[in-house]
Amino acid sequence: MPIESIESTARYEFPEPGATVWMIGIGGCGMCGLARIFASHGLCVSGSDQASTDTTLALESEGIRVCHGEDALPDGVDVVIASAAIPPDHPEWITAKNRGIRMYSYAEGLGMVQQQRLGVSIAGTHGKSTTAAMLAWILLDTGLDPGFIIGANCEQIGGGSRLGSGSIPIGPLEGEPGILITEACEFNRSFHRHCPAVGLINNLEEDHLDVYKSLDSIIEAFATFAALIPPAEHGGSLLIAHEGARRQRITPSLSCHVSTFGFNPEADYQVAWDAAARRAGILRDGMWVTQWTNTMPGAHNALNAAAAVILAHQLGTEWDTAADAASRFQGLERRMERLGVRRVESGEVTVFTDYGHHPTEIDNTLRALRAAESPERLICVFQPHQHSRTRFLIDQFAESFAAADEVIVPEIYFVRDSEAERKRICANDLVDRLLERGVSARHIENFGEIVETLERELRDGDLLVVMGAGPVWTIARDFMDAAP
Repeated sequence: MPIESIESTARYEFPEPGATVWMIGIGGCGMCGLARIFASHGLCVSGSDQASTDTTLALESEGIRVCHGEDALPDGVDVVIASAAIPPDHPEWITAKNRGIRMYSYAEGLGMVQQQRLGVSIAGTHGKSTTAAMLAWILLDTGLDPGFIIGANCEQIGGGSRLGSGSIPIGPLEGEPGILITEACEFNRSFHRHCPAVGLINNLEEDHLDVYKSLDSIIEAFATFAALIPPAEHGGSLLIAHEGARRQRITPSLSCHVSTFGFNPEADYQVAWDAAARRAGILRDGMWVTQWTNTMPGAHNALNAAAAVILAHQLGTEWDTAADAASRFQGLERRMERLGVRRVESGEVTVFTDYGHHPTEIDNTLRALRAAESPERLICVFQPHQHSRTRFLIDQFAESFAAADEVIVPEIYFVRDSEAERKRICANDLVDRLLERGVSARHIENFGEIVETLERELRDGDLLVVMGAGPVWTIARDFMDAAP
């Protein structure tokens, strides 16, 4: 059902034109996009970051001043916004608090700008970046000129963020506030700070158990997020997976319009997927509404694409026009990204990199690559992300590599956990669980040594996939760069 109009609900006091906004960690992939949107509303935006990067240089070329260091907060600042990576003891955060300046988190900053636009929040344990990028591409290709802030780089849509039009230029919603697509991250319940008019819940599983402690708490958090969407009479709409998103516990009390999608024929939008032909389609009441060829392999990516096509239709794009755009989506960095083919002594090796760091993501990716590429051997280099996640989900991790012929595990990426947590588990614990299940696995601590091992051992017909949310992707880059 296409959306007819939107009435936004004010939740945050948006700064007055000319107000000075200081952004701590302005070079982050989301913060830089937020900075550009604030600047477009006539605010005086500047900020700080640890080091000069291509992103901060680009901001400076656009007239947004960037300082480097940890104590650069100038006088006369009206509002401070801090990246999610900024700890509460950061000097600028403490200075702002002592001065009585209005202070907001990055997620609250997103909520502010969503109030000025038609906010589309993409939520789910998996697939947020892929689905958001797909939707952005479809809306760009079909002339709706969206803005977006996405946590991954997608060259096809111009990067990870875009300002977009202040009003929708064409279609049934012409003249309404411009579309702004954002990922809705559940970590620390940050998506509770959003102000979405339209929402998606792609899936829901156990994750971030260092924050939530139980699946029930995660379901409750997603229900609270969904309740932020305005009532149906004000244009509020939620698209939720028919299966795998605990919809029975999330949707009953909602006042917004709710529709479901999935492979189940009982879904409002039934998704069809032919893996061999990579053909995806959507049926409504048993009748085809559209079909397309999906460039990214795997049933999970068929669902991601279907969600993007459905949302695009709800926002005013014709079914077949949206599907045609979906068929031309080229993917994004580190999401089942094919880096190319590398010559080795015995022939050629195909190399992929992927951001997957949850057991379900790993299983989906490895099975999809094996089916799509039919390699002689599938070799996976996987770096666990967070010691707590690895410990909480170690049995699921051990089961998720069934499609791999060999797994190489470097050190666990240490982030957000305490030193005590760090000592409770190590990479060899995961290797031992894999070996118990008959998966060939070994621990190699050093990235450089892993590259050397790959050089010696990979052979013609192998597929190498380097997976994880940390810096492990550099192994794939270095292996490719070492080609003779």
